[in-house]
Amino acid sequence: MFTYVYGIPLHGICRAPADRNNGSTTDRRNPDGTFAPGNPGRPAGARHRTTRAVEELLEGEAEGLTRKAVELALEGDTTALRLCLERIAPAKKDAPVQFDLPPMTNAQEASEAASAVLRAVSEGELTPVEAASVMALVEGYRKTLELTELERRIAALEGSQ
Repeated sequence: MFTYVYGIPLHGICRAPADRNNGSTTDRRNPDGTFAPGNPGRPAGARHRTTRAVEELLEGEAEGLTRKAVELALEGDTTALRLCLERIAPAKKDAPVQFDLPPMTNAQEASEAASAVLRAVSEGELTPVEAASVMALVEGYRKTLELTELERRIAALEGSQ
């Protein structure tokens, strides 16, 4: 079985799937294919051989490939057009939200803030996804408030001894 990239065979650069777990003891894997203790696998930042081969093939071609994609897009190639537009105006991943949220200075007020988030969802001010993000912030802040309160109490107890 051979792997081809852009019509170019990559013989010897990557192995066929059947060769991946050949049971040899030199690859230091358990019989189920997982890494044996003390064998972390590929070092951090190491690149797969196929990835390196493709990078070598494309080295120095970024400008020409980009120009060709733009030319194809201008000629009406919808795939090239979509590719170019996704780079020019990528889809929004996050947007600011505004709604009334009570101040939080203790865990009880954080509970009231969580109630306000749920109310905003039920009234259509926030989407459930936006609310989940806000709730994660409220929860993180609540934990910080509780930790601060616990530290204050411990300091008071230690000071009274």
